[in-house]
Amino acid sequence: MQSTEHHSEEKRVDQLQLTDFDLDQQLLNLPGVSLLIFTSLGCSSCRWARHHLPEQSLPLDRLCWIDAEENGGAVERYGVFHLPTMFVVRDGAFFGPLRTQMSAEAIVTGLAQALATPPDELP
Repeated sequence: MQSTEHHSEEKRVDQLQLTDFDLDQQLLNLPGVSLLIFTSLGCSSCRWARHHLPEQSLPLDRLCWIDAEENGGAVERYGVFHLPTMFVVRDGAFFGPLRTQMSAEAIVTGLAQALATPPDELP
């Protein structure tokens, strides 16, 4: 198998799979910037995001995935109506939804805008 790209200095983004049971505890205690992403198996955009977002150079510390079909409590608390849906959390503070396209450029711009607003408590 031959690779045409070499990313020796690229920072790999951590990934976590969260559930109703550990979502709040994890987000409150994780340092840095987390992108919380609600997905489901039947959603083609979600599968694309799951495959491609970890490969992008994004200014965040981790991607936190949560399966919307299996975690109805979190879906209700966060007011998720479509998938995928993303939210920004930094150092336990909630910076709201990230309403952007699923491209690295759009996410980078959206993160900067979200993090420039006053934070709130987690839902």
